[in-house]
Amino acid sequence: MTVEWTSEQVLALSPDASSTKNGKALAKVAKWSLLGRSEQTVWGECQGSGKKPYRTQIDLREPAFRCSCPSRKFPCKHALGLFLLSVDHSDSFSQSVPPDWVTEWLEKRSQTATQKQEKQQQKKRAAAPMAKAKRAEKRAAKIEAGLVDLQQWLQDILRQGLATLPAQPYSFWDQTAARLVDAQAPGLARRVRALASIPHSGEGWPARMLKAMGQLHLLVQGYGQLASLPPLLQAELRSQIGWTQSQEDLRLRLETDPFVKSLTDTWQVLGRVVTEEENLQTQRVWLWGQEHRKTALVLSFAYGSNPLDVSLVPGSRFLGELIFYPGTGVQRAFVESQEVAESALPEKALGLVSIGEAIAHYALALSQNPWLEQFPITVGRVSPCHQNNRWWLQDETGQALPLVPGFNQGWELMALAGGHPLTVFGEWDGTTLRPLSVWTETQLMTLGD
Repeated sequence: MTVEWTSEQVLALSPDASSTKNGKALAKVAKWSLLGRSEQTVWGECQGSGKKPYRTQIDLREPAFRCSCPSRKFPCKHALGLFLLSVDHSDSFSQSVPPDWVTEWLEKRSQTATQKQEKQQQKKRAAAPMAKAKRAEKRAAKIEAGLVDLQQWLQDILRQGLATLPAQPYSFWDQTAARLVDAQAPGLARRVRALASIPHSGEGWPARMLKAMGQLHLLVQGYGQLASLPPLLQAELRSQIGWTQSQEDLRLRLETDPFVKSLTDTWQVLGRVVTEEENLQTQRVWLWGQEHRKTALVLSFAYGSNPLDVSLVPGSRFLGELIFYPGTGVQRAFVESQEVAESALPEKALGLVSIGEAIAHYALALSQNPWLEQFPITVGRVSPCHQNNRWWLQDETGQALPLVPGFNQGWELMALAGGHPLTVFGEWDGTTLRPLSVWTETQLMTLGD
């Protein structure tokens, strides 16, 4: 079953502003010499600079894209233009049997999916439990050695004083992070690299540095006493250090492990953030379960030029099962099954709170997980305001949340509000809010990554 797409959801898939602009320009019937569609796919031919037109096709089920143009962007401007055209001018597409070049692509995709599934099953059967246990034992020893080095490094910084940190080169931080990567503790390595920017983050940086170093110290101390902690906190600490859990492993544990749970609900896709570091793209997608009133975080990663999963589109809604990773605070999950929901989620079902209530929820989550970096909140009846050279959201009680520095869509929010209060979903980091989605009584706007 395919999604009923809107132009806003299509544009949310755009990799950058340039692609958005060029995609809109190509969303004209005159630009295409061939347009066709079936229940599963749409396709078209667009004349470019060469002799042969570019062939573009879209599998509507995921969505997935393919184009014969040389662009490395995903989706490219032709795919965006074709997608927009299919949404806004569906009557311009003839309903027909896909041509061979579309059919071959769909068949290849189906074969690849089957082969991938078979390969995963083979790996599962071939995995030797004893060998797996030995690898885990060796890694645990490496991590413990890495934690000793990290603790010594933190103590050296405190003995020398924070005043020397602004003069330290990036290599000062990167060398320590690299040693943690060698110790197979990538979660700690990422936090150490993040320290490098704090001395240059403006007024109040020493307090922010002490907080970040304190979190690292707490991770080191907590991991050293792992066996004495509650099971969920153990799972959270292991995750923060960088131990990974495969989706297949969680599926197997679902029936026997009381701390691995699944939940079937109608899930609203509230927002998406994509970050990139050292050729690794990380995507955070936030979901809200209507019936169980629960937030879930879906993470996905892509190395190099590999595409990210774009099946969870902000503003869309689906009926599905999520399997949750064990942990405390905000829980990560992955989508086990997904079906298109029949109607839009009413605003009143989103768990709206005031700013004061949102901060109270954050404080509770922080008491369960002191390493929280982003916390999802949906605040209702707020208005954007500009004061002291930055944007804020203010509710009817007069409380206000500062938006992230450099937020440049404040005037768009002001125009969307039209003098009326808004509903805003975003990520709170303890200091500032990054808005991701905004509702009025009649409109939804997703904000840029």
